Amino acid sequence: MPLTVSQAILDRAASGEIAPQDASRFQAFVERCNTELMTHSVITDNRFCRWFGKGEVDHGVVTHFIVQFSVFSNLFLVAQLLKTINAGTLEGMRASKEILANEIGVMFNKPGPAEVADQERDGDPAVVSTEGSVDGGTFRFRAAHFEWLLNMGKVMGLGFNDMGKRRHGSPATLFFCDQLAAIYGNEDPNIAEGASFAVENWAAAGFWKQLVQGLDTFRKRENLELPLAFFTWHDKIEDQHAGHVMDELEELYFDPGFDEDKFMIGGRKMLDGVEAFWVGLDEHRIAAAQYQKADLDKRNP
Repeated sequence: MPLTVSQAILDRAASGEIAPQDASRFQAFVERCNTELMTHSVITDNRFCRWFGKGEVDHGVVTHFIVQFSVFSNLFLVAQLLKTINAGTLEGMRASKEILANEIGVMFNKPGPAEVADQERDGDPAVVSTEGSVDGGTFRFRAAHFEWLLNMGKVMGLGFNDMGKRRHGSPATLFFCDQLAAIYGNEDPNIAEGASFAVENWAAAGFWKQLVQGLDTFRKRENLELPLAFFTWHDKIEDQHAGHVMDELEELYFDPGFDEDKFMIGGRKMLDGVEAFWVGLDEHRIAAAQYQKADLDKRNP
């Protein structure tokens, strides 16, 4: 879905708070984002996720997928820490800390009474809040996102030392993780913000729903008690983030230090890195299917 200028910006331009030429420049920049970022194939045509969502996955593909996702989840902490350190403003640093702290197990502190207090304190991803702030939130080991993936891995026969380490990553997964550190965590805030904007739009493109659908079909077919809360939780939170993407871009664009070209460079390179991860998964599942077919042909000449 193409990005559009919000009514808030149109109102600010109509009231004179934003000069007409600045409003026009922003409109042109939004169109540039639509042309150069939103058309990227990892957003518009993620072949692996489209196939995965059909539920045709087998035990080997799901196991490989969980391992690679665990490597991405763990190494993302490095990129998020770099983004925190290299933030251009205190507000930006705090926003990055929100993500980092939540990833390692600080639950969002949502105002009002907890609906399922005991489970929330235990960090069950099926019930922990997707709203609020880590400021005042409670830390629980079990609320760390990597531990949610460990629970999935356990059902698939994986242990702690089978997941999350760099040595477990495929070349494509490691390229993606290294690009995250280099671009998303870049010292230049314009490049880093371009990467962050790209990541948010990728995450909001619906791939979480495809993964949940495929995994749910798989576990029902195989009669496995496979917990999906890592993926359903992220799906919920990305649905919320999608509505804030343009708000953040509008605030960023009118900052005096904003550089359009650097922003675009960061966004395009980051999407290329994201795509490499999914292409790697797609190539693995195709190779696995070809190997299985060749093996079957040998057995049944």
